Amino acid sequence: MTTSQWSSERRLRSIVIVGGGTAGWMAAAALSRVLGTQFCRIELIESSHIATVGVGEATIPPLHAFNRLLGLEENEFVRSVGGTFKLGIEFVDWMRPGHRYFHPFGFYGAAPEITEFHHYWLRLNALGGAPPLEEFSLAARAARLGRFSRPSQDPRSVASRFTYAYHFDAVRYARFLRRYAEQHGVIRHDRRVLEVELRAADGFIEALRLEGGERLEGDLFIDCTGFRALLIEQALHSGYEDWSAWLPCDRAVTVQCRGTGPLTPYTRATAREAGWQWRIPLQHRVGNGYVYCSEHLGPDQAAEALLGSLEGEALAEPRTIRFSTGMRRLAWAKNCVALGLAGGFLEPLESTSIHLVQTALTRLLRYLPDRDFEPRLREEFNRQSRLEFERIRDFIILHYKAGQRRDSALWRYCRDMSIPELLAEKIAHFRAHGRLIPLGHELFLETSWIAVLLGQGIVPQRADPVAAVGADDSLRQRLALAHRSIQQAAEAMPTHEAFITRYCSAPHEVERSAEDP
Repeated sequence: MTTSQWSSERRLRSIVIVGGGTAGWMAAAALSRVLGTQFCRIELIESSHIATVGVGEATIPPLHAFNRLLGLEENEFVRSVGGTFKLGIEFVDWMRPGHRYFHPFGFYGAAPEITEFHHYWLRLNALGGAPPLEEFSLAARAARLGRFSRPSQDPRSVASRFTYAYHFDAVRYARFLRRYAEQHGVIRHDRRVLEVELRAADGFIEALRLEGGERLEGDLFIDCTGFRALLIEQALHSGYEDWSAWLPCDRAVTVQCRGTGPLTPYTRATAREAGWQWRIPLQHRVGNGYVYCSEHLGPDQAAEALLGSLEGEALAEPRTIRFSTGMRRLAWAKNCVALGLAGGFLEPLESTSIHLVQTALTRLLRYLPDRDFEPRLREEFNRQSRLEFERIRDFIILHYKAGQRRDSALWRYCRDMSIPELLAEKIAHFRAHGRLIPLGHELFLETSWIAVLLGQGIVPQRADPVAAVGADDSLRQRLALAHRSIQQAAEAMPTHEAFITRYCSAPHEVERSAEDP
């Protein structure tokens, strides 16, 4: 028997995705694009009577890779989802009330240096008169000016030293992906799942019983049922690892409002008494949410606080979402892979929810099983999933642990709490000598860590000795030139709103729409 014959005999015949929403339709779109329905049958089950957790979403730059995989044209994509562009995140009141800093996408400095740029900035800052570090980031400068343009493709240009992501309506995003997936042959069933049938021999999922009496068999099942985790937990009892001791917020109240000013090309995260509040600008509205700890704030108080801080008229009643930060002990159990909220939840502080769906899909395609479900594939998938979740978890913990706030019970708890050992080591290294120790499987790299560490007041005791090479005046001149180049490049960009109007403005009826959940 040849390898091709063996692969053909044992390959998957059907993949069943349970649950729509962002995760379900991302899975359907990616699998149908890469595998094609000639490889196997791809079906998705969702009930129009079950609401999804669709709120305004902010993303991070790796989503570009997913869009390229699907072959999407960017302007059409942004137009379809009422989207805007995102150059980073502004953090307000995190270190202390009244303080702001910016986490930009891209690099610091106008050109590559021998060592990381922040070491040169630290030296200049010690000499006195250094501009804020964020002014050496083109993404941050453009964001502050309300400007946007796509990066230059010339690596010699300062305009190539940044990247960007998107803000969009998650409900519209799911609709967009549904159209794409169905055009690529995915079969949709508008049904509730009433029962999950397991094989007696090995406990694998054999079939699903749907309302109306239909029985749907499959080889590989993908659980996108959100916090319910219908397959991975209710049927297969995968288990859940709770991280609320480090990330104590367990509620979010959300509401949309009308925008009242220019479209800002960044997300805002504002620390509040019992958590933090997001602001996500879309073309047709602004998404808002208050992520809080229920131990320190009640739902009515949270809703009142959120409504009282809106910039424009609320477009719906506030909605409360309950969650427990953590991850599934096994994201892949038996013949079931959990995506999105079914697989775990890291609060939306750094906009990683959609990214975690994307990387899980990438891993699934890399370790796609046949019907024998070789255990080593499952084990490696789960190992990498855990490492990714833990690295992102630690970066989010950093925001709560660092800083100087002690003005409420939540912030006192976060300042005093013990943190994971690897995170503590990473902070200690940076505090001692300004270097970041790589741990592998990290989504957030140097610029991100530096932005948050320095932004929240953790200043190294010394810088890299390489940055001390050369005369002080030469350093001042070089960094002054970089500062000027970045400012000029930012000022040369069109406004964010003008860019959208020219290239990807949503239809007028989308802009006026306010009925989405």
